[in-house]
Amino acid sequence: MIRSEVASDHDAIAAVVSRAFGSPVEARLVHAIRASDNFVQEWSLVAIVDDQIVGHVMASYVTLRDAERDRRIPTLSPLAVDPEYQGRGVGSTLVPALTAIVDAAGEPVIVLEGNPIYYSRFGFEHSVPLGITIPLPDWAPSEAGQVLKLSAYTSDVRGQIVYPPAFDAVADGH
Repeated sequence: MIRSEVASDHDAIAAVVSRAFGSPVEARLVHAIRASDNFVQEWSLVAIVDDQIVGHVMASYVTLRDAERDRRIPTLSPLAVDPEYQGRGVGSTLVPALTAIVDAAGEPVIVLEGNPIYYSRFGFEHSVPLGITIPLPDWAPSEAGQVLKLSAYTSDVRGQIVYPPAFDAVADGH
């Protein structure tokens, strides 16, 4: 079952995210996003199996900056599935559920940093050819910066992604 998160889910979400990434850093990111003005309640989903939260995904706003303006666009970050449930379709259920909700909200795109092989199955593509650059860690290939064009997409959605302060802990690694 997929549903929106509720406040009583926060501890279980933090545990799943920490287990999925093998670190508490990404769980702190979820908490920081939730506490920010970039958080959209409807864009934070959980996957439940046998009354237990086994997966979580969220989208929140980042800034897309070009020469003319700044605009807010959604980023998918993070996607987490409890290691015991990985490879069972939990992530493949969460991602389309989230992208459908964001699309229905009238957003033009969703951006992310992630494995191109995994995310291409959902329609994500390399962001650079579409004129969207995403700051990536030194070890990540350029193709890890990805974008999903939604129903409201137009070719003027271009620029450099600027992450809000909530993402600083992940960028710093602590």
